[in-house]
Amino acid sequence: MKFNGETATAFADDDEDGDCVEKEDDLILIKSPVSPPQPKRIVVGYALTSKKRQSFLQPKLLDLARNKGIVFVAIDVKQPLSDQGPFDVVLHKLTGKEWGHIIEDYRQKNPNVIVLDPPDSIKHVSNRQSMLQDVADLNLPDCYGTVTVPRQLVFTKDPLSLPDEVTKAGLKLPLVAKPLVVDGTAKSHELFLAYDKFSLAKLEPPLVLQEFVNHGGVLFKVYIVGEFIQVVRRFSLPDVCKRELSKFAGVFRFPRVSCASASADGADLDPSVAELPPTPLLDMLARELRNRLVNLFISSTLLVSAMISLQVEPHI
Repeated sequence: MKFNGETATAFADDDEDGDCVEKEDDLILIKSPVSPPQPKRIVVGYALTSKKRQSFLQPKLLDLARNKGIVFVAIDVKQPLSDQGPFDVVLHKLTGKEWGHIIEDYRQKNPNVIVLDPPDSIKHVSNRQSMLQDVADLNLPDCYGTVTVPRQLVFTKDPLSLPDEVTKAGLKLPLVAKPLVVDGTAKSHELFLAYDKFSLAKLEPPLVLQEFVNHGGVLFKVYIVGEFIQVVRRFSLPDVCKRELSKFAGVFRFPRVSCASASADGADLDPSVAELPPTPLLDMLARELRNRLVNLFISSTLLVSAMISLQVEPHI
């Protein structure tokens, strides 16, 4: 019998004549064992370069994901994406117009799948001009420090006219030159330090030129995922004094600056250089950037990650 949906078992007893009777007054309710609901398995399809697979899909991450019910499945880029899956999340780090069309078409046909990140979102933060404009437009209170973008010039014309454009813009030497677009290639991550404006004519536009800001040879990279903020220290270019400007000329190439192998965490650094930016300042910066990026893009379920080198001046 059942009471309120629960199975009730009535235990019988023998009466004086040995007959088995049911004792209606002494019912013992025994709940049928119910298996706990199994957590939903989340399938993440990934399309990464071989280099990214090696650096990202570490055994520790895979073990942690497995314990959380997350499964990583490789996407075969030679096969139609629509024939693979089903996926809950598609994580990709590939470039090119063809792949962009493929992932956008998949996103439109599978609105319930989270795509990290949509091509339009990537396009905005892969352009160093539009990327930094969101930071320049911030209006943060300066009670914990000031966040600014170095003075810069975006140049897309004939490189021979670059020295004159630098003069017109009033930029001061030395100058940092970076490719305008970050497309995941090694070339797009190259950095040049110019000690004289005439040598800039040797570089290939489109470029972003920024005034070099002395920062103690250490910069901070801030990683933001949702509400979580992680700050790491990385070795960077050393400070440049005025005496060096008179000694050196030309453009110096640096293939990779502040990459993972240049970690400065745990190094014996000057405390004034090693001190992390104040947490309240990072919280404000993350919140404002998140709001701007979410407003720019249709989807509010994802936050585009952009690593931006900023000048953070302490509040004195």
